[in-house]
Amino acid sequence: MTIRPSRNTNPDGRMPLIEHIRELRNRLLKALLGILVGTGVGLWFFDPIWKFLQQPYCQLPEKNRLGKGCGLVVNGLTEGFFLELKISLIVGVVISSPIWLYQLWAFVAPGLYQRERRWTYAFLAASVPLFVGGATLAYVTLDKGLGILLGFVPNGTTALITVSSYLGYAVAMLLIFGVTFELPLFVVILNLAGVLTHARIRKSRRLIIFGLFVFAAVATPSQDPFTMLALALPTVVLFEVAEVIAYIHDRRKAARPDPYAGLSDDEASPLDLPDGELEDGERV
Repeated sequence: MTIRPSRNTNPDGRMPLIEHIRELRNRLLKALLGILVGTGVGLWFFDPIWKFLQQPYCQLPEKNRLGKGCGLVVNGLTEGFFLELKISLIVGVVISSPIWLYQLWAFVAPGLYQRERRWTYAFLAASVPLFVGGATLAYVTLDKGLGILLGFVPNGTTALITVSSYLGYAVAMLLIFGVTFELPLFVVILNLAGVLTHARIRKSRRLIIFGLFVFAAVATPSQDPFTMLALALPTVVLFEVAEVIAYIHDRRKAARPDPYAGLSDDEASPLDLPDGELEDGERV
């Protein structure tokens, strides 16, 4: 009887290649199963979800909508089916995110050092509220961008907006705002890793802010001034917060004693200790 090695009995997470492939397969199957269950939940609650997504369009003036209701146009016999499937799949990915994020973390974590794990915890703890905050801002300002775009429709003309085009616009807005709010977090991570110093950030501040406005103008689907400012201004504020964090981190780092101070040429430095460990037992 042969016993397959597992990571539970191997604290270093070292495995043969075939075991890594098998574990990756198992993790992917569990993640896909979670997404399928979440998609089923999305199908079951499709009607209230669609009303929630359609609400920004319903807030437009009546002259910009088709008829007196919130009517959108469906082209073709199968578009309604694929619309429901697409929305349910998006909902499934969001609902099952704790499952597939855990599977990803469980596969990667054994190969990380303790310090890297702490950074990952901090990254996940900050990235989720930042993405939700960006997506919420996009949802709140969605009707403003739609109103500006539909304001160019000539008088006496009715805009036939298809369900697919509206959904694509709404999802693009939610994703772009959510992902953009993550950019300052990467600045903090790069600073903690020693790749990006506060001095370099301060030197390039004007260029970075200008780049954020250019990115907002290009990335937003409507590319109207209101939506651009709604994305750029909060991102600049978050960038300033990231710069302050980088400043505090670099000052604390500079105040620490130099581990190489007072060492002779023949004396081993702390980084030369066996197994890559510091004197307090923490891995580097």
